[in-house]
Amino acid sequence: MTLRLFCYKNLLLFFLPIVLLAQVHKKDLKQLPYDDLKKFFWDNERNPKKQLEYANAYLIKAKSENNPVQKARGCFLLSLLAENEKALHYLDSAIVYTKNLNDVKFPAYAYSGKGYVYKKQFKYKEAIDNFLIAESLAKKNNPDFYYDVKFSIAVLRSEELGEVQEALDLYRECFNYYKDKAVRTPQYSYSFQLVIFALADAHKALQQSDSATYYNKLGYQESKMTKDYRSNALFTLNEGANLVLKKNFYAALDSIKKAFPKMIFYKDQGNILASYYYTAKAYDGLGYKDKAVKNFIKVDSIHNITKRITPEFTSGYPYLISYFKNKGDAASQLKYITKYMYIDSVLQINYKELTKKLQKEYDTPNLIIEKESLIKSLKEDKIQSYWGIGTLLLLFIPIGMFGFHQYKLKKQYRARFDFIMNQAIVTNDDRIPVTETKKIKPNPSKIEDIGIAEDLVNQILVKLTHFETQKAFLQPNLTIQMLSETFDTNSKYVSKIVNAYKEKTFIQYHCCPIKKKPN
Repeated sequence: MTLRLFCYKNLLLFFLPIVLLAQVHKKDLKQLPYDDLKKFFWDNERNPKKQLEYANAYLIKAKSENNPVQKARGCFLLSLLAENEKALHYLDSAIVYTKNLNDVKFPAYAYSGKGYVYKKQFKYKEAIDNFLIAESLAKKNNPDFYYDVKFSIAVLRSEELGEVQEALDLYRECFNYYKDKAVRTPQYSYSFQLVIFALADAHKALQQSDSATYYNKLGYQESKMTKDYRSNALFTLNEGANLVLKKNFYAALDSIKKAFPKMIFYKDQGNILASYYYTAKAYDGLGYKDKAVKNFIKVDSIHNITKRITPEFTSGYPYLISYFKNKGDAASQLKYITKYMYIDSVLQINYKELTKKLQKEYDTPNLIIEKESLIKSLKEDKIQSYWGIGTLLLLFIPIGMFGFHQYKLKKQYRARFDFIMNQAIVTNDDRIPVTETKKIKPNPSKIEDIGIAEDLVNQILVKLTHFETQKAFLQPNLTIQMLSETFDTNSKYVSKIVNAYKEKTFIQYHCCPIKKKPN
């Protein structure tokens, strides 16, 4: 379950105003107290243009008074409205203003803010580095924020790096800290419920469904007592996902449907994706494959918007690939192979568990072979999928192990080999169709040993005979894969038949396929 963290906003509770004043004209904003500027900033959360006015006024006021802590807070506010490098620039300025101060919030808040910016950019090493600095600073004089940062590190390790067990230990530390606080007061209720959710989610990820249910129920009761309807819906959704793992599919669908309207209301894209994903898993468990596919496709549509997906939600892609393959829908099959491989190429360094899933569930080399076959098929059938094919070709650039240069060489060698083989079939006045070549009687004992059908063995032996007769083995850099493709068969079959009937490895056979007659 994607944690829709509000930790970043949780850092900003100190921005709540003490006194609410009437709206002031823009030119007089800097005359307002800092607390009022902060209040107006958050009152206009759905109006970034207004927020920018108040944040700028805050920083101008702080600079005019040469107040380093307030300058840092002004920069921090502006960083919330910026993206990427601009946001980092504001946060770096906040660090410079307060680096030599012993303030309880700065520069620790700025370092934590940088951690979130880097996390959003998928730069997880940089994110961890900044979170650790923030944690170290907070440990000295701000225990509440110290555990906020510890929690952020745990979430990054769990969701982004797949290190769930390691994160679980950190979640427990946070839980033990908060449980002794006034957890139903505004100061601690949100943080406490967030940690409970994380514990439930981690246990679910580790297939410890009973423990997940325990924390989901605890969180549900706590959020109900504090009237936090958003958190309440999250616990309902998470238990729905947990019920899928318990194979209680009807109850799972009921819980997910109850929570889903809140996810829509709060525009929570991460948990909208989670809702579709576990709805698909529930329908699959009930045998409604078409409904499962419909929801897995919605998962993909959310990923197209957010550009973010965690290892938990990737198994929908092999499902879609298999489904459309069975349906004979080559265009859709190619589309989801492309997307699945894109996720692998972009995230495999950071998403350790995702890489394991890819290797286990759909081996990457097999995907490459299947893609090439699908492209050829689509071209022959004149299916209009040029956009998908173009995207596919572009994806080969970041996949070094299957580099474009090697692909071109392979095509060149294949073309040369095809030319030689075509010459072998039709030469001058001697035209001998392959289909008319005398059948070679395979040895029954060898057929049983290699486990390949007699007709297939005979076909491959006939083609190997032409290969030898026309001296196609002289083609340099010939591989068993190239030969197998020319024969329209599997490389494993060719290898087994060469081993059994020619009594050689393929490399030996390539060098000298025909045994010399004894003198």
